[in-house]
Amino acid sequence: MTTESSSSKSSRLSSVAAAVRVLKCFSEVEPEIGISSLAKRLSLAKSTVHRLAVTLTSEGLLEQSPETGRYRLGINLFVMGALVRRRLDVSNMAQPFLNVLREQTGETIHLAVMNETNILYLYNLESRQAIRMKSYIGTIKPAFCTCEGRAIVSFGGPELMNKVLNAPLIARTPGTQTDPAQLMKMFAEIRTHGYAIDDEESEQGMRGISAPLRDITGQVIAAIGIGGPSQRLTLKKLRGLAPVLLSTAEAISSQLGYRA
Repeated sequence: MTTESSSSKSSRLSSVAAAVRVLKCFSEVEPEIGISSLAKRLSLAKSTVHRLAVTLTSEGLLEQSPETGRYRLGINLFVMGALVRRRLDVSNMAQPFLNVLREQTGETIHLAVMNETNILYLYNLESRQAIRMKSYIGTIKPAFCTCEGRAIVSFGGPELMNKVLNAPLIARTPGTQTDPAQLMKMFAEIRTHGYAIDDEESEQGMRGISAPLRDITGQVIAAIGIGGPSQRLTLKKLRGLAPVLLSTAEAISSQLGYRA
């Protein structure tokens, strides 16, 4: 078995950097650029720039104009940008509703999206109470054992569900459910009730409840959650928060264009 040489790795990284530099050359003022202009601007050989342009075009990151032969940014960049924009839209639109939800519940409020088989917290509002759930924007946790992740996965379709269940299911607490069959059963129950619960499975001593957010197409794109210490949030009290949680999720989804 051979290992990749350091020079090979360096060459690959250099090519990636050069490809990124090519993409950054395009702008609203100059949407189309030819190979010669790109090579001159980047101080690279025309053959190198041509190879990069061909590769980027094959991946849909660049397009070649059939009329001029010059290159322009490809449709796949728009698709990726739309994903980022959608995340920003969800966070900005949800914030007023999440502020109200914190005041109504007195607990910490989360907004999370999927990141591969994990969830990424985009926004959080900590409870004003002395004993509370701590959380930070940008934190990543496994989707299978968090209420926000379960809410998204349960309504995200078979492909997402299988992807999550086929990833390593590593217990985070003594109570973490890691049996795929039991998780499948749990996901079915979540679809029935409309919300997901985390009973000290992500963080010991903490419980949470979460509901999905849908966009104009009806696709689940995020989840909002309520979390707090288990000594205050009994399972009965947690389930008692479901109506206000579902009402908030419905209001945010409506703002995102979703109509049931």
